[in-house]
Amino acid sequence: MANPVSVTVLISGRGSNLVALHENAHGYRINAVVSNTAEAKGLEWAKTQGIPTVTVPRSDYANLAQFKAAVLQAVRETKPDFVALAGFMVVLQPEFVDEFAGKLINIHPSLLPKFPGLETHERAVQAGESEHGATVHFVAAGVDTGAIIAQAAVPVHSDDTPESLAARTLVAEHKLYPWVLKHLAAHEIKLTDGGVVYTELVRSEARTFMYRLS
Repeated sequence: MANPVSVTVLISGRGSNLVALHENAHGYRINAVVSNTAEAKGLEWAKTQGIPTVTVPRSDYANLAQFKAAVLQAVRETKPDFVALAGFMVVLQPEFVDEFAGKLINIHPSLLPKFPGLETHERAVQAGESEHGATVHFVAAGVDTGAIIAQAAVPVHSDDTPESLAARTLVAEHKLYPWVLKHLAAHEIKLTDGGVVYTELVRSEARTFMYRLS
């Protein structure tokens, strides 16, 4: 049997999507976790699982460009097949995006292109949205830009707070992200010049799970 596809995960905080990716891994394995903060709770969890960790603190570098170059080098050294952003609160430089084009993915807590950036749940509640959700997308040189791979929608209830909506969305995130990565690892989802391409198996499963494809 072929070795599982290797994935390096980048985090800045608790790493709940990291946990979901690890616990639901099929056809891939988390080979390293990289963080920009030593206090990230996800690092401690990764260590308990025997997953190698790397910390690249912003404070160790004289400027932002040097810091981002160090993050790129740290990820290179893990030799990943894919790089998955999971709450990594750094906008990656074009060099990073170009080097891992088609292999670099992110999960965002909204139905992009709605509500890029931060405070997505608050903004959805304030806007009176009837639905919200999560998006997994290929990363491009921008904030929450890049070709959308799949989305999972959740309802917004009339009595929702940002916290209750965030909790409901997080459940969807933890199912969607491993599903996408499983199919990427199996080459059943690919990024081409014409956009994102899916096998019929992926399309069938997406209909079953009510995921939206690009």
